[in-house]
Amino acid sequence: MTIRWLTCSLILTLQTLVGFGQVAADSAGTQQPTGRLPNPYALSWKVDGILLGTAAVTGLTSYLLEQQVTPYTVADLSRFDRSQVNAFDRGATYNWSPGAFRISDQALTGNFVATGLIALPVLFRHKGWATVPLMYIEVLAVPTLFQQTVKNIALRTRPYVYNPGAPLEPKLVANGRQSFFSGHAGTAFASAVFAAELFRQYYPNSKLKPVVWIVMLGLASTTSYMRYAAGYHYPSDILAGAALGSFLGWGIPKWHEVRNRPGLGQRMTIQPWHTGQASGLSMRLLLDSR
Repeated sequence: MTIRWLTCSLILTLQTLVGFGQVAADSAGTQQPTGRLPNPYALSWKVDGILLGTAAVTGLTSYLLEQQVTPYTVADLSRFDRSQVNAFDRGATYNWSPGAFRISDQALTGNFVATGLIALPVLFRHKGWATVPLMYIEVLAVPTLFQQTVKNIALRTRPYVYNPGAPLEPKLVANGRQSFFSGHAGTAFASAVFAAELFRQYYPNSKLKPVVWIVMLGLASTTSYMRYAAGYHYPSDILAGAALGSFLGWGIPKWHEVRNRPGLGQRMTIQPWHTGQASGLSMRLLLDSR
């Protein structure tokens, strides 16, 4: 609940910041800051409008749907049997671990910190300082609010509800019916893929790219597995969340890529040539070797 409301607040702030960032991008053609590299990403009214609109609609839908979720009662619990769960997911019903729950949150926090460490230098080296932070907010907001909406529609019982060894209290709240799909997995993989894509784009010649991918996906996988070990999610919940998160972590920066880099005319020269027997034009293009 807290994460969702925080995300909604960020979206409202983002509506204003996108406009500011777009104006800054539009003015970049006439005011070129010295010492700043071109940014491979740019904000777009169309792209950001669609993403923010989607997040806002799903956030409101999630809130309205959650008001209709009725927690289980003690009487309801007597009818649950783990044999009702499909064989692929059934193993999760034996799990309950507050320690694993804490580790999942710690790994997710580490994911956020690592992404910040990758993104922070970019803010000082490249033009359009607001672009990367705003993209990251979208990367976190869209899967978070979308998964919460799906949870309130699917109303899938969490694995620990089937476990007689788990305490009674968490079984008797609305959260006990919000298993599909995993928000932690979605957020973790969205952040991980986003960070690795940023590093690939801003440091294309770095030999550390495989290391960044391994570290980021390792953190995301740790978060996801610990949600399973804690008894909060089935494997299918986690796979669905990881798939959506990975797609958005890759897709959102991809949709913001600058297709035609500024300054192309300054790097391209076209000259006529003539040999006495033939004539034509020669073109020389200086490729960017960042």
